[in-house]
Amino acid sequence: MAAVLVFTAACSKSNNGENNASTTASSTPAESESATASEKPLDKVTFSYFLGVANAPDVNTNETTIGKALEDQTGVNFKVEHLVGDLKAKVGTMIASNDYPDVINPDAGIDQLVDAGAFIDLTALIEKNPNIKRVYGPFLNQMKAADGKIYYLPISAQVGDFVPDPEINQGAFWIQRRVLKEAGYPKIKTLDEYTKLIEDFVAKHKDEDLTGLITLTHDWRFFSTSNVPMHLDGYPNDGNVEVDMTTFEAKTYYTTDSTKRWLQKLNDLNAKGIFDKASFVDNYDQYLAKLSSKKVVGFFDYGWQSANARNLLVDAARQDPMQDDFVYFPMPLTWDGGKDQLLDPPGFVKNRGIGISVSAKDPERIMAYWDNLMKEENQIFKSWGIKGETYEVDDKGRFYRTAEQIKKIDEPFNLSFGFRYFNWDWPQYGANSTLLDGNAFAPGFQPEVFQTRLTDADKTILEKYGVKTYAELFAAPDDRAWYPAWGIPKAQGSAEQIWETTKDEVTKKYYPKLVLAKPADFDKVWDEYLTAFGKLDTAGYEKWYTEQIKAAIEAAK
Repeated sequence: MAAVLVFTAACSKSNNGENNASTTASSTPAESESATASEKPLDKVTFSYFLGVANAPDVNTNETTIGKALEDQTGVNFKVEHLVGDLKAKVGTMIASNDYPDVINPDAGIDQLVDAGAFIDLTALIEKNPNIKRVYGPFLNQMKAADGKIYYLPISAQVGDFVPDPEINQGAFWIQRRVLKEAGYPKIKTLDEYTKLIEDFVAKHKDEDLTGLITLTHDWRFFSTSNVPMHLDGYPNDGNVEVDMTTFEAKTYYTTDSTKRWLQKLNDLNAKGIFDKASFVDNYDQYLAKLSSKKVVGFFDYGWQSANARNLLVDAARQDPMQDDFVYFPMPLTWDGGKDQLLDPPGFVKNRGIGISVSAKDPERIMAYWDNLMKEENQIFKSWGIKGETYEVDDKGRFYRTAEQIKKIDEPFNLSFGFRYFNWDWPQYGANSTLLDGNAFAPGFQPEVFQTRLTDADKTILEKYGVKTYAELFAAPDDRAWYPAWGIPKAQGSAEQIWETTKDEVTKKYYPKLVLAKPADFDKVWDEYLTAFGKLDTAGYEKWYTEQIKAAIEAAK
């Protein structure tokens, strides 16, 4: 599986009865007549919502500014429970008890819950809710399960024009800025150059007790370690396969020389005392804590997944410019220094989303809440906030944030206002979408905001590398009609689903052995790994994926 979800296919820009973003007043939508629900709110009610990721503290949405305004509009509050522990175990317990929260967004457990009959069919409810129909209308056929029903709404869908992200929300090899500064801002293009830079820095700073490199392996996030060879080969995050751009054949990479080379590099760094052995036992919170400790020199991960830790360092640097040395800088690397494909092309992820469970007390009211949330003025509110407080509008109608507002919107503010809770995990416009008036849906994608957010240190390092945005460091993504391949649904119990489950078991068993082995024993352990992996029907898996890829290409014509 993978990670940041960026979605394709432009929706119509017709108003469809929605208020234009330019009408947004200097008040919350709850105080604006245009944002009030079409009917008087019913008695207040609280629905339970399980979120299958551990990305924030549990919360009642009405304890946030955004959630309280939405409750004022609809009378609805959600008690959000985030994942603690193992996702599969949690989902399995729900299924065994046949007792579900009202709303479930189970991340990688979505197919398991669909097969268990945990979700209601949303098809009729979508037809009754015009804002949901407006946003998801172009994707309804893709959202249908094999039985023709729609069991969940993908977390977002592309609306309007596609706006590229000037930041790095996808995969990158991150390194502390002070390393680059001390080395004279070298242009690093290969993994060997990157690890040599880290080794030299750690050797020069022996008194700081630094960790040269760590990786993330906890639970379903293991892909942050296992995906790396695919990216070093010059491919985007298609999950378990690399798709040839000429033949469109899908091939796995877990037994290739590229994967061997990656694991051998980690083995070498471990032997030198530069790799953190605890990478294979740390949980996600421990991983984030290490990233924000200022002691980790470099790591590979996806921007969305490491953001919580990196943002703490960015916030500290805004308060004290001397702390900028510890902010991480993204680098696009390949084996040979050639064209990278780390930035996601437009795509539509079909196997992740949010659904209403069969235990839900009032599905119609939940859907009405989502429909109200999907109004353009509420999408502006959940993304931009309140005019005059968290953003401004210039005389040309362009949204922007002042330096003071940007400074104010730190991680504690994101939690209390609700930006953190409503940033993802709900039905919404895709991050790369545009509003009806042409403004970017996501503030970080608005050029005016990106430039204002830059500190003097940001501008300096970008200038050193001859770019104005971080994304310019990376190659433009090639269009891929099937993207992301990992988003192609697989039925529970199917041969391809069993292959993935078994593959996870084998890689999670042998990767630690390979990385932590004595260098002299690496080839021996690699041969054992190949033997274990050879028992999987990889040829059948690749054949199935190739068929799916070619079908997606035909469907896009």
